[in-house]
Amino acid sequence: MRSDSGHTQSAWMDTAEVPQFPALMEDAIADVCVIGAGIAGMMTAYFLGREGRSVIVIDDGPIAGGETGRTTAHLSNAFDDRYTALERMHGALAARLTAESHTAAIDSLEEVVKTENIDCDFRRVDGFLFLSEDDRRHRPTLLDEEYEAAKRAGIPVTLEKSTPIPGMNVGWSLRFPRQAQFHPVKFLAGVARAIVARGGRIHTGTHADSVEGGDNPRVKTADGRTIRCRAVCVCTNSPISDYVVTHLKQAPYRTYVIGAAIASGAVQPALFWDTPSPYHYVRLMRGSSAGEDVLVVGGEDHKTGQEDDAEARFRCLDEWMRERFPAAGPLVYRWSGQVLEPADYLAFIGPNPDDTPNVYIATGDSGNGMTHGAIAGLLLTDLVLGRSNPWAQLYDPKRVSVRSASDLLKENLNVAAQYTDWLKPGETGDVANIPPGEGAVLRRGLHRVAAYRDEQGNLHERSAVCTHLACIVRWNSGERSWDCPCHGSRFDAFGNVVNGPAIKPLGPAPEGDNQ
Repeated sequence: MRSDSGHTQSAWMDTAEVPQFPALMEDAIADVCVIGAGIAGMMTAYFLGREGRSVIVIDDGPIAGGETGRTTAHLSNAFDDRYTALERMHGALAARLTAESHTAAIDSLEEVVKTENIDCDFRRVDGFLFLSEDDRRHRPTLLDEEYEAAKRAGIPVTLEKSTPIPGMNVGWSLRFPRQAQFHPVKFLAGVARAIVARGGRIHTGTHADSVEGGDNPRVKTADGRTIRCRAVCVCTNSPISDYVVTHLKQAPYRTYVIGAAIASGAVQPALFWDTPSPYHYVRLMRGSSAGEDVLVVGGEDHKTGQEDDAEARFRCLDEWMRERFPAAGPLVYRWSGQVLEPADYLAFIGPNPDDTPNVYIATGDSGNGMTHGAIAGLLLTDLVLGRSNPWAQLYDPKRVSVRSASDLLKENLNVAAQYTDWLKPGETGDVANIPPGEGAVLRRGLHRVAAYRDEQGNLHERSAVCTHLACIVRWNSGERSWDCPCHGSRFDAFGNVVNGPAIKPLGPAPEGDNQ
């Protein structure tokens, strides 16, 4: 399958097909409208369908065509931002509830795989958190403290003297038992079939243009259709129903992944993470031929739209991998994805923060996107049905954490600094300097123009002003997209929306001579 979220193709996109669904061609009625066909949206629709509710799922791309197809699909209760940090920010009870919810998420995914008989390479494995070279001399203040915090949270973690990494002795590690991995696109293909089998409707190629909450919620599409429902669940990675509040409390990052051929048995099946910031993460994927797997390695994160050096980051990942996993063969995959990092570490899953009745969101997945997607399915189902849920307050999108104030200030000062792009000269003064397959921002009088030259040499121009909050977009040469450095909206080379919070495409380019 092809993704609608970038130029590169992940290992999951290359090795799976998803069911095809028609665009919504008429007005519709359902109990719940779910916007987004990634893991959060599909799990929400699936669990609501099991409860007997009528569900419509809409997405402007294919099933798993967004960030779910670009994950590395670690299913883990080893919390991305560490339990020590979570305890300091929210307290011991929140840490225990976080561990409980992510553990339940893995269990629920396994149950769905078994119930629906989904062939998606689901496998229970151990996870290992090990120290970087720079951190090894600080082992007592890193691994030991995380070991104690994880145990307090209820995780049966153990301290190990060695880590099953064949290329080098990385020393002590924390072992998290009963983690898991799967093929996310194959999984969602099976979930899609299960939703439809229970009477649910799925419409891809359908762009949500607006969301209206209240006693009689409505979703309007770009094609002029209206979906009337009792509740709307906005599961679009970055929420399109909340224009400002949530985006001030989380930051978008690009993360990079490589996949290398490796002989089966050369590396113990497991999940691996190290301790730098940004950290590296590793797992195995079943290869397409007998006796061969794919070693999947990720990391090298940076703020979305604020760097354009994908080749260097892929090279750093390759060097890091070959030092620790010398059995790795040639690279067979390279891709990138986007994660949203909440300032206080926890995802935002629950009622829309403006208190609009019957509108719910799921966002802020950080490095635990797959388990957060399952948590969203479980929690949003309870909220829509009016049931209590022990995790509701933990993930409440309206929450404000005083202890995250310094991080919030830092991130929002960073956002404010991006608006100075309005004052800067263009990246080139002559469109003739833009090679085929590349883009650049031009200055045209007081205006900014996003100019892309396709492989045939044709020039395509759009306004460079993000349709969310008017930042100037920047060219992402790795994914051939226009990325907003403020809140992470992304547009394809021709200006169509790839990732929210923007809903509208980039506007037309202003007329006039280049200056």
